[in-house]
Amino acid sequence: MSRTALLAMDLQLNHLVHLPEYLPHAVRALGTARAAGIPVIHVTLRLRPGHADAHPRNKIFGSLASGLFTADDPGAAIHPDAAPAEGEIVVHKNRVSAFAGNNLQQILAVQDIGHLVLAGVSTGGVVLSTALQAADLDYRVTVLADACADPDPALHQTLVNDLLARRCETATVAEWALALKAS
Repeated sequence: MSRTALLAMDLQLNHLVHLPEYLPHAVRALGTARAAGIPVIHVTLRLRPGHADAHPRNKIFGSLASGLFTADDPGAAIHPDAAPAEGEIVVHKNRVSAFAGNNLQQILAVQDIGHLVLAGVSTGGVVLSTALQAADLDYRVTVLADACADPDPALHQTLVNDLLARRCETATVAEWALALKAS
């Protein structure tokens, strides 16, 4: 039987500046995973200096101000309240999906991870892209509805309740914690 991992995605200062009420939910998800002994993998957006890996035609990355989300950008750091614990893996991506431009799939395979639990910002970005790609890669996927957020609350609700619920499991952090205790 495969294992479960929590992907804590884009919990970076630049992403959280417009969602101050969100962070406690992500912190609860991290605490739930850690208490249950579930591996946590942090996924962050990291671009090359000068954005050499961000094509100008890309609507999201081509329009970013130079220097954002590079190793030298202080705003690209993971929020201190959601910082990796000792031994937790950090994976950098260079597009929207957590699988883009890195070896996340290899890391998951080595650890025999078959169930991904997703938390992060934004629901219409990294959560949606990762959930759909993970489902297509035959992972079991659970989206933590209250540990995901989007600057557009209506979009968040539509994605979680309509689109993602068709392709994945959805739960709140509290529901996930109860399911872990029952198993």
